Amino acid sequence: MKILALELSTGRGSLAWLDGQIEFTREWPNDRKNSGAFFENLQAVREKFGGPEKIIVGLGPGSYAGTRIAISAAIGIQLSSDAQLIGYSSICAMECDAEEYHVIGDARRKSFFLARILNNEAIEGPTLFSELELQTKLDSLDPARPVISSEMLPQFRRAAVCFPSALILARLARESRQSFCLPPLEPFYLREPHITMPK
Repeated sequence: MKILALELSTGRGSLAWLDGQIEFTREWPNDRKNSGAFFENLQAVREKFGGPEKIIVGLGPGSYAGTRIAISAAIGIQLSSDAQLIGYSSICAMECDAEEYHVIGDARRKSFFLARILNNEAIEGPTLFSELELQTKLDSLDPARPVISSEMLPQFRRAAVCFPSALILARLARESRQSFCLPPLEPFYLREPHITMPK
């Protein structure tokens, strides 16, 4: 199965290609205002390997713009290759050696999220907390269980920086999981979108 994975939800972009024993991956600093590096890497992989049979996209939570770009690119490739398209939560594909870990992140508007991941599945959350609530929650967690974030959050001393991986997404795509999202794909929203109405 030829699998292409795209992950643009954080400050590090990645894509991966799996085909039997072949595992190929590329990573780069993901500038959310300029997606040129993503398209350059995507073109290089397409020229090297051709069209995929399955495409998996990391859906966040994280950068809505980055995730939408990855989804749009995946739809375009799907149309030209007739590949199967699926999505999966990016926080379930973090580069963490532990089978069970917690992920935290800045959810904006003075709130933060916390999720518990076991064997690449979200078994709790993501749940929104204030900064004080999250600090209290983190203090109550098993100290042996890793707490990771894809951004620097110095106010939470337990959190280590770690990123989602397109290669992990690609490996997960070989499995049969009921939690895969099917088209139409959309970014993972932590709350209802906020719309400012004109005066």
